[in-house]
Amino acid sequence: MNKKKGFSPFSRKQLTALTWWHPDSPFHGCDAIICDGAVRSGKTTCMSIGFVAWSLFSFSDSNFALCGKTMTSFRRNVLVSLLPALRELGFECEEKLTKNLVEIGYGGRKNRYYIFGGRDESSASLIQGMTLGGVLLDEVALMPRSFVEQALARCSLDGAKFWFNCNPENPQHWFYKEWIMKADEKNCLYLHFLMKDNPSLSPKVIARYESLYSGAFYERFVCGKWVAADGLVYPEAANGAYTAKLPPGEPEEIFVSCDYGTVNPTSMGLWGRYADTWYRIREYYFSSRTQGFQKTDEEYYADLCALCGEYCVSAVIVDPSAASFIECIRRHGKHSVVKAQNDVLDGIRKVSDAFKNGKIRIAPVCRDALREFGLYRWDSSVSKDSPRKENDHAMDDIRYFVSTVVYGYEEDFFVMAADRSLTGHAP
Repeated sequence: MNKKKGFSPFSRKQLTALTWWHPDSPFHGCDAIICDGAVRSGKTTCMSIGFVAWSLFSFSDSNFALCGKTMTSFRRNVLVSLLPALRELGFECEEKLTKNLVEIGYGGRKNRYYIFGGRDESSASLIQGMTLGGVLLDEVALMPRSFVEQALARCSLDGAKFWFNCNPENPQHWFYKEWIMKADEKNCLYLHFLMKDNPSLSPKVIARYESLYSGAFYERFVCGKWVAADGLVYPEAANGAYTAKLPPGEPEEIFVSCDYGTVNPTSMGLWGRYADTWYRIREYYFSSRTQGFQKTDEEYYADLCALCGEYCVSAVIVDPSAASFIECIRRHGKHSVVKAQNDVLDGIRKVSDAFKNGKIRIAPVCRDALREFGLYRWDSSVSKDSPRKENDHAMDDIRYFVSTVVYGYEEDFFVMAADRSLTGHAP
């Protein structure tokens, strides 16, 4: 949808996602719908509008659940475009932020739509006790099974339906095996989307999205396939595609990211922002196995200060499990310290995206990071996406930085403790 020009024409597949529940549709007897496939294929917009239209056609004064991986991501990915679209179509919408609730009405009917985040196993408790007429699960493949099944169990009103939307993941994923592969058995309409199913995308825009991904992410997000991750995690980085010399001048902002180890290596990266791109300016890497001795927290802190050198650092992003080192940094009082976001698969996606979009680059002097790019591989011996736990220490500190700083602001995860007027090069 174009906010200024109204709706673009819908494809046949999009119209099916919008109207499958209607009594005139051949699919109206289905209990659920699954829309999966490529990014930007229009499935989310059609499903969310269809969900609201169905719920107000079928119920009044009832409760429904709108679920994303986090409430913040659901608002950003769905509500920001959904509510203006509904208002344009004549729906009355009132969002109550403090209650995580949206009240939507049309033609004298009104329902309540509660927003939930299904980030981890503990999220299942948030939705317990509710009685729902239906649930929309956006990016369901990123949610834990316990949360999804608890949400479905809440849908006990007569005529309740389930609405699932996701991009593909590993073919061993529980949702693929239990729902997509059993769609007929579960009386579920399954629609597989590609970018060509979204008429509003121009060939130029499609080409741009095709250039953003590689490897398994290309197969999933562009081709819409449920494929296993295999080979190098960052193949282009291993080939030097994202290695770049520093721009002239001084960085506008500085951070340090740290993956802390005692027996395992400790890796730290110094990051500087030049315009819209973060560069890994230099790094520190120490392996006690290679060197034959271990270092104390105080010795690592001295190495951290040496890495920072002349720069005034906004914050040090540290492996959240490194409690003693985090406390050591805080005790000295010189640097602000932030526990890193540590979702591995989501972090890998974000690092890949940051490389493709030019948000991060690696200076040639960072030899240990460049070495690990050539060794960091997916583990083909397990049934779910997982990188091998080897040659991953610089990889982890890079992932911490990207998840917590580059994308942390927009996810509402990152809280800056330092005075931002002090960032940049020390006088």
